[in-house]
Amino acid sequence: MFEQLGLIGCGLMGGSFALAMKQAGLVRRVIGYSKSPSTTEYARQLGVIDVEAPSALQAVSGADLIMLAVPVAATEATFKAIRHLVGGSTLIIDVGSTKRDVIDAARRVLGDNVGAFVPCHPITGREVSGVANADPSLYVGKQVILTPIERTHDSQIERATALWTALGCHVVRMSPQEHDAAFAAVSHLPHLIAFALMNSLASQKAGEAFMALAGPGFRDFSRIAASDPKMWRDILLANREEMANQMEHFQRALAEFDKLIAEGRGNDLERLINRASHARANWRKPGL
Repeated sequence: MFEQLGLIGCGLMGGSFALAMKQAGLVRRVIGYSKSPSTTEYARQLGVIDVEAPSALQAVSGADLIMLAVPVAATEATFKAIRHLVGGSTLIIDVGSTKRDVIDAARRVLGDNVGAFVPCHPITGREVSGVANADPSLYVGKQVILTPIERTHDSQIERATALWTALGCHVVRMSPQEHDAAFAAVSHLPHLIAFALMNSLASQKAGEAFMALAGPGFRDFSRIAASDPKMWRDILLANREEMANQMEHFQRALAEFDKLIAEGRGNDLERLINRASHARANWRKPGL
């Protein structure tokens, strides 16, 4: 049980976390702050938070748990805003989709207190954003990746693991480098491809007519293109090195399909499709 959660960022991820903590009986009081005062006020009206804070610093005053649910590009500024009230016994976690940049920011700003920070990435979300969409079940049954560094206190890792487990999550640990490489491949690149596909269609004269004919396959494939633009701008820029590597892999694979189609090599084309079909059919997520 935590006495007080200092929530910085009362959107979908932060709001859902606060609701989940309340529903599980893991926190007595939630103090919330968002850059937009109207968002913070709405979060209180919805019961997501108990008290509105006029600043990030005041949101974490007296908190024994701090959740940063802000865009990854805002992480360093957020750490700077709260560092004067951060102590080694306060558990600090985040929900950022990239980790090396977040950890670098923590090292620069938190100094000796960086050991209190346990970098986290819950593998969940929706294409809609905002506190109005907050859902206490958002994290249930999902993976949460912890990427502690050598200075992260073991006791804080244990607390973070117990917290996420109590919310019904499957906790996995890996290095920040392994995390960013993996999610460039399985999350960041797929979003980029979805964005590019939609832009490709939108730029064509008959694109709107084409989309009017689309079925469930297009709907499922393109769903993530509706994701928050600012958030994904920050993610793609923050993980640009790993993205460059994954885009190179993808471009080679696409060029191979292009060549086989142009040359009419049906047997080889079927072989490539079969390889992809087999890989997808044998994909199993943990717990499924």
